[in-house]
This record gives sequence, structure tokens and C-alpha cells, in this order.
Amino acid sequence: MASIQVDVKKLLEAGAHFGHKTSRWHPAMRPYIHSKNGGNHIIDLTQTGPMLETALEAITKAVAGGGKVLLVSTKRQAVDSILKLAEETNMPFVVNRWLGGMLTNQNTIGGRIKHLKSLEERMATGELAAKYSKLEVQRFQEEIEEMNILYGGIKDMPAKPAIVFVVDILHDKNAVAEATKLNVPVVGLVDTNGDPRTITYPVPCNDDALKAVELVCSYVKQAIDLGKSQQKAEKTVEESIKEKSATEVIKEEK
Repeated sequence: MASIQVDVKKLLEAGAHFGHKTSRWHPAMRPYIHSKNGGNHIIDLTQTGPMLETALEAITKAVAGGGKVLLVSTKRQAVDSILKLAEETNMPFVVNRWLGGMLTNQNTIGGRIKHLKSLEERMATGELAAKYSKLEVQRFQEEIEEMNILYGGIKDMPAKPAIVFVVDILHDKNAVAEATKLNVPVVGLVDTNGDPRTITYPVPCNDDALKAVELVCSYVKQAIDLGKSQQKAEKTVEESIKEKSATEVIKEEK
């Protein structure tokens, strides 16, 4: 099976090895710290590479199986990278605010999304314009826009994603907690102040450097694209088998 190869040199050039100040470290990150420099920890990228490749394989497998990857980062500097990744891969995302229960309270969240879709459909068909005044229609439009800020990225997501990708596991700890509660695997960048034991596929990496985040996102895109191609190939094989079986049945009937 094909897999994504991570270039450690590119990780180095992107500054993925720069950790936090030594005073802010988490002891569980000890195995992934290479050294200290100027009061900061340096991440061992020779471990980051293989661990990222393992995480990417998990993403590819999830997508190949027909699952969705939920992309998460409400941290300002990583929002654009996640939005770009979501747009390029057509995957669900959360970048504005993680609402409590987004994964674990489907009754409430699902109800809000259903309401949003209903308003959008009624707005598109002209039903609201025909029934309400211009001012009321404007208020409905504002409600749609506000709800899309909160739920737009997940309104077409299945009730449970196959895997979650989080840029900063501390900043978006609630997303990690809810995914973990539902036994949904989590891939995440873990800086020297994080605890790699809290997620399924930790990737020791600077989670603040824009270039590092962009590079990792580019690898995630490759993994998703690979998963889609494998899924398509499997469907083609299944369709061929069905067609062959149908042809054989017709021959037998004759």
C-alpha cells in the first residue's frame, strides 16, 4: 500500500523543531526532546518524521474506508491553513469556536444544524421572501450567517467523523476530550508543553510556527487525497465484480 513520505529536512526548514522555553515543558515529552538551546527545548525531528508518517497512514486508511476527517484549529494563526485544507479536501472543519457537545451532544447540535439547513433552503426557494417583510428576511439572513460561523464547517459531516486532526491539542483540548470520549482517533501536533499521551497519534512538532503548520497540513492533504484514490479504486473493483457476476447470471439463464 502506498504511503506518504515525510521529508525531515523540510520540517527543519519550517522550524518544526523549535519547542517552548524549558520552564514550560511537559515531562511526558522528554523522549521527543533532542536538546536545549538558548533556554528553549529542541524537538527531535528524527522521531517527528516517522510519527507523522504513522499518523498520515491512519488518515489515509480512515478516508479509504469512506470516513471523514474533522479538521480543527480555533487558534488564530492556524485558521487559514485549516480553512485552505478543508476547501481543498472537502472535509468538515471547526475554526471559530468549539461548542460544547459538537461531537458528544448530537441531539442539540444536530437540531441546530437541521434548523440552519431549513432556513437556507427556505431562503433559496424564496419562501421566506414571499411570507415575510424585507426586514424580517434580513433578520433570517443574519441568523443564517451567524449559525454558519458556528456550524457551517460541520453541517454536512456525519454524526461521527472517522478521525480528527487538531493543530494544537492544548488550545483545542475540548475537541480532543470529546473525540476521545467517543473513541474517535485523534491526530495532533504536540509541542514541548503538551502531553502526547492524551491523543492517539501524537506528532512532536512546533504548533505555533505558521510554516510548520502549513507543511503538516500539506502532508495531511496528501494523505486525504491518497485515501480518496484508494476508496475510488476499491469501488471500481467492486463494480467490476458485480458486473462480471451479473454477466455470468445472464449467460446461465440463456
